Amino acid sequence: MQLRMEDLDRQLSQSLAQLYVVVSDELLLALETVDKIRKAARTRAYTEREVLTVERSFKWSELLAAKHEVSLFGDRKIIELRIPSGKPGREGAQALQQYAAELGPDQLTIISLPKLDSASQKTAWVASLQQAGVWINIPTIERAQLPAWIAARLAMQQQSTDQQSLNFIADQVEGNLLAAHQEIQKLGLLHSAGKLSFDVIHDAVLNVARYDVFKLGAAMLAGDVARVVRMVEGLKGEGTALPLVLWAMTEELRTLLRVKTGLSQGRPAGLLLKELRVWGPRERLMEPAARRLGLATLQAALQQAAQIDKMIKGLRTKMYAGDAWDALLQLGLKIARA
Repeated sequence: MQLRMEDLDRQLSQSLAQLYVVVSDELLLALETVDKIRKAARTRAYTEREVLTVERSFKWSELLAAKHEVSLFGDRKIIELRIPSGKPGREGAQALQQYAAELGPDQLTIISLPKLDSASQKTAWVASLQQAGVWINIPTIERAQLPAWIAARLAMQQQSTDQQSLNFIADQVEGNLLAAHQEIQKLGLLHSAGKLSFDVIHDAVLNVARYDVFKLGAAMLAGDVARVVRMVEGLKGEGTALPLVLWAMTEELRTLLRVKTGLSQGRPAGLLLKELRVWGPRERLMEPAARRLGLATLQAALQQAAQIDKMIKGLRTKMYAGDAWDALLQLGLKIARA
């Protein structure tokens, strides 16, 4: 059974399943979800706990042994299985299918997985886990959703603030939800309940953002000039490899050009995006960006990318001189400002 994270409290209050699978790349939300399940189990006399982590030396016989091991005191048991890679391998896949088919009556199993790729989602072991227990897929909190998420967390500690302050916090913690949680908790410790001013938040919140090179393209597509500048500077400060940043930007430009060309030929946007394997947040941003940008602009941008590639390799270019990071910023702004 598939369950949304928001519905977990209601489900746990009604009954406790024998198997829960928590799937997410958001470590904070995954930890909180597992903790809720664990607390619900303890109220139902699950007093023993065993944690297994699938690493290189892990033997899948340990999982099956944990299930068949009988407590000396007849206590109920929580078995937590963590698979950080999301890839159990052939032996693991078979073990998980066998495990799901033979769940014990006095045991609760919690399996933690990262976000799975499309191929893994179609495997037999995933299907067997979904059928045998409660499957909770926790989506990533995207930048556009972050201010509302922060507002909800502040409300939990009887605090609030204005939209400017929410955006400021989101900028400071982008890509680092654990840091966001810590900064919100800090505001709760430093200040009493009520509305917090921008000055109070500005003085309290640190810059703990982590920049994802693959989200730079989203900022370009959205036309968010300030975020493009912030992300390029952040990636530079974190020492991200220049070729990786250029590759990510160039792939976005090539996709944009293909979408723009298809639209100019009268092809439906939905079909184009499906063919180009554009999904999720990118899908919502790609079509408006392609309609906003002209063919000449996109072609010129790809030529700029080729010149920047030469700069990174130490070659002379006609278009740019100086720092390759500045050239990358100019390229990003060309798309965002168009």
